[in-house]
Amino acid sequence: MDTERKLSPQAQRALAEAQARRLAQPEPKMPREINGRAGPEPTRFGDWENKGIASDF
Repeated sequence: MDTERKLSPQAQRALAEAQARRLAQPEPKMPREINGRAGPEPTRFGDWENKGIASDF
């Protein structure tokens, strides 16, 4: 059983073009957050922690 999918030449070309566009774009400059939280972004990881107490939303 072959685990790798066979892609058409058109699909391979589209994936290569998309990858080239992603690599050509510069990383967005994010503004520096003043008095922000340390660690991972809580809205991305789903919970807030303050003084050892975690709450999710």
